[in-house]
Amino acid sequence: MGKLQQIIDYISFIGQSNNSHGIHSPFVFNLYNEVLNLKKDYYFFGPIESLRATYLNNHQDVDMIDLGAGSSLGKAGKRRLSKIASTSLQSPKNAALLFRLVDYFQPKNIIELGTSLGITTCYLAKAVRNAKIVTIEGNPSLSAIAAEGFKKMGISNIVSKTGSFENHFLATLKDMQQADFILFDGNHRLKPTLQYFNEALPFAHENSVFVFDDIYWSEEMKAAWHEIKKHSQVTITIDLYEMGLVFFRTGQNKQHFKLRV
Repeated sequence: MGKLQQIIDYISFIGQSNNSHGIHSPFVFNLYNEVLNLKKDYYFFGPIESLRATYLNNHQDVDMIDLGAGSSLGKAGKRRLSKIASTSLQSPKNAALLFRLVDYFQPKNIIELGTSLGITTCYLAKAVRNAKIVTIEGNPSLSAIAAEGFKKMGISNIVSKTGSFENHFLATLKDMQQADFILFDGNHRLKPTLQYFNEALPFAHENSVFVFDDIYWSEEMKAAWHEIKKHSQVTITIDLYEMGLVFFRTGQNKQHFKLRV
């Protein structure tokens, strides 16, 4: 999607979005004030960001595999590690937001589609240290770098799987038996995004949280987000522009929010 369309989408989002004064759902009001709009750092953010800095300053070439539009991998061939770190990782702001979400909901199991260099994975793991976290990455080179980073951070509750999402996602869901928290951050095409969403639905429950990254990244991602919002199992969605949150809270009327954070 072109830069002009992204600008148009962002201006439209700003015009339609609210802060806490426009929220009439107690659940979303509390979530906004206690999590989404909270500005708070934790002592272990520093070491994780130091790890990010080492990647940003590492100019070695990494073998790449292209598994889909908008993946963390880019095109096949070689790419500098510093370039991957500067373009393919969640920003510190968004990584901290994901940490706060996990810290707030305390899921017992977490799935991340798209490990990349594992920076976001570290934030997720630090939020719930007794949770089981499975992160799936298609590129063996990136998966190996991320695994080494987990060791440096002293994190032991992460299970790394290398290979396509098609080979690992559904099997992981079946093994976990329920989907407490899923971060969809790997394939930014319409059909795969909806496929993974539909595969996860049978494992969703009252307190499940699904997070879709880059919901305005392309026309396909905007279409996928639109379809996800319409699904009968979905009761609450929150559009934060850079990501979308999906909830399945029963007994509530369907509501869609656009919030500025």
